[in-house]
Amino acid sequence: MGQHRSIQKGTWAVVLLLLSLCTAGQPVPDAARPNIIVILADDAGYADFGFMGSQDMLTPSLDQLAKGGVLFNQHYVSASVCSPSRAGLLTGRYQQRFGHECNLEPEQPTAFDTAQVTLAEALRQQGYRTGIVGKWHLGDFPHQHPLRNGFDEFWGFIAGGRSYFPSKTEDQPGDLRAILHNYETVTFDGYLTDVLGEQAVRYIDDSKGQPFFLYLAFNAPHTPMEAKPEVLNMFQGKTQRPVYAAMMYSMDKAIGNVLAKLKKDGLLENTLIFFTSDNGGAHNNGSSPAPWKGWKGNEFEGGIRTPLIVSWPGHVNAGKTYTGIASSLDIFPTALQAAGTAGNRYPTDGKDLLPYLKSGNYTLHVHDELYWRKDGMAAARVGEYKVLRLQDGQAVLYNLQNDQGEQQDISKGEVKRFNALSGKLQDWEKLLQRPAWKEPEDWNKVTRMIYEDLMNNRPVRAKEPKDLKKKKNETAAQ
Repeated sequence: MGQHRSIQKGTWAVVLLLLSLCTAGQPVPDAARPNIIVILADDAGYADFGFMGSQDMLTPSLDQLAKGGVLFNQHYVSASVCSPSRAGLLTGRYQQRFGHECNLEPEQPTAFDTAQVTLAEALRQQGYRTGIVGKWHLGDFPHQHPLRNGFDEFWGFIAGGRSYFPSKTEDQPGDLRAILHNYETVTFDGYLTDVLGEQAVRYIDDSKGQPFFLYLAFNAPHTPMEAKPEVLNMFQGKTQRPVYAAMMYSMDKAIGNVLAKLKKDGLLENTLIFFTSDNGGAHNNGSSPAPWKGWKGNEFEGGIRTPLIVSWPGHVNAGKTYTGIASSLDIFPTALQAAGTAGNRYPTDGKDLLPYLKSGNYTLHVHDELYWRKDGMAAARVGEYKVLRLQDGQAVLYNLQNDQGEQQDISKGEVKRFNALSGKLQDWEKLLQRPAWKEPEDWNKVTRMIYEDLMNNRPVRAKEPKDLKKKKNETAAQ
């Protein structure tokens, strides 16, 4: 009888999911359209949050957001580095389809193909006011500016990183690190993470009377490692990574101010909020990849697996954990469906998460297959199996159900499965454009070395180009 009830329950979950998918695309009345906020951390470690079990990070605002929504613990971003991950998130498409495969260097005119429809463009067509606060990192030519790609307002910086404090060097007209309000260079006082939160609150205030979309893209906890002295003092002697912890706490507090604003104005109940990180933790900012192998820049779990929170009171059950596979590419179609966009008007590699969240079965995989590639170093996850491959053909196969730490290469023991996954990866690559640019060769050399070392479970020889120079100098001195 117990087994029968279990099967019956599972059957009803699938039925509810199918019904939800059938009704997807039905227009939503204007009064019911939610505000939509996407909050992005920068290089945060997978478990470096209170809601993920961290003992030395204080993130009370995000903990509360997770408690009031659904936490996806098997969520993947579409790239292991900042710029391409953001390109995928904002378009809902594998960014390799339009050549945005590698991390962005300045002066790349073909970066972030403007023929792509961004989430901001799609929502603006639905009557939303659209704004970005924070880091852009999707191109520095005029046609790549946020206001040319669907956003009504921009307060932030174009580059991939900058100081968290006012800088006479960086805060100059024409510098990609300077703060812009739309097209005008402006100054700020205080700590940038705090100010980004304040600007987000102002944007919400200015958007009264119409539904709004806010892309709140923090640069924390990306380098440079700079914290407010008074916050840093809170963590001295309490953790081995006090600067990182202080930066995470400041970001969490800024997010808390945004949530408090929504609650104060009676908007929280009608606001769909997503929170994740653009990629896994970096090796140089104090973040931890635990419990995974790898980090930012490679496609082991530590580089591409990030927690995702989805919160929408009254529509998404509170306090749940979703264990099925999901992708940051899903944010685009989920937001559009919530906004009332009828049908799949835009090409996307993501899926609407709402039917899965309403099914009651939080173990269903949203995606059976996911793919990654950066400069020829590629990976595919198909079900519980994952293949990683270098351009020269070196490859490994893992069973993530039994080996989440990616320690045991089973490619020689499961040749048929290895060949099948490798074939799927090659078929996916046939759909892609050639990379519009490549990363510097010294970085590619180091990244290949990291893959080789991690594939063979041996100590990593170098994590960045300066490590190679250091070893070369040491050898020459002997």
